[in-house]
Amino acid sequence: MPDYVLTRSIEQVFIISLNRPEKRNAIHWPMMEALGNALDIAEQTESMRSIILLGEGQVFSSGIDLIAFPEIADTFGENWRERMTSVTAAYQGVLNKLERSNLPTIALLRGFALGLGLELALACDFRLAARHTHMGLPEARLGLIPDVGGTTRLMRLIGPSRAKELILTGRMITTEEAERWGLVNRVAPAGDLLDVGVSFAREIAACAPLAVSYAKNVINQLADVERGLQLEALAQNHLIQTDDFMHGVQAMLAKETPHWHGK
Repeated sequence: MPDYVLTRSIEQVFIISLNRPEKRNAIHWPMMEALGNALDIAEQTESMRSIILLGEGQVFSSGIDLIAFPEIADTFGENWRERMTSVTAAYQGVLNKLERSNLPTIALLRGFALGLGLELALACDFRLAARHTHMGLPEARLGLIPDVGGTTRLMRLIGPSRAKELILTGRMITTEEAERWGLVNRVAPAGDLLDVGVSFAREIAACAPLAVSYAKNVINQLADVERGLQLEALAQNHLIQTDDFMHGVQAMLAKETPHWHGK
């Protein structure tokens, strides 16, 4: 099986790389499973003090792999669209593991961080972005919503009005806008991004590990993320079965403008 995720360490930093550069790190279920396994290894490695998540090549992630949609049936059954809540729960489970890790997590964004790729970054504690990175949640342009925590975590991070602007338009924003909105913590040249990330991790490692872990847990629990995830799953379970969704996917793959019917 290909290595859809690579791992290595620098000092006390556990680095996880999405490894489908030829697909702009488009995410399918095998990559999600590999990411979950890598997070388990990071947690079990005693010397590690933080996790950095990045993408191999020039792009963090272009989002979910639409071409791999038919392969979802291999894991979740032929009727997966009728039981979308189970599929959503599986994807949410991996991102919840990322968010709930005892280790601080830092996403390094470059090129594009779209859809599920941005949802991955939102599940991290911090986001550092290279200049000229483009970010967005274009799911509404497919007839869907961000259902792997994107809606909930984006609203918690930048507030309801900005979250609605990004999700309801499906547009991309630049690094400069993202920093202004509070979506990213720091901006750096692409060539310096990993060094900046490791330096950021060193700042955290200078603090007591238990204090860092407890503080992270307290802050995370101040928002009702669990309720938001349930609402996302219920909405997506309906939307995935609509004609608009099928038309939206076909239009995007064909690079055509969709014509919505509201059903």
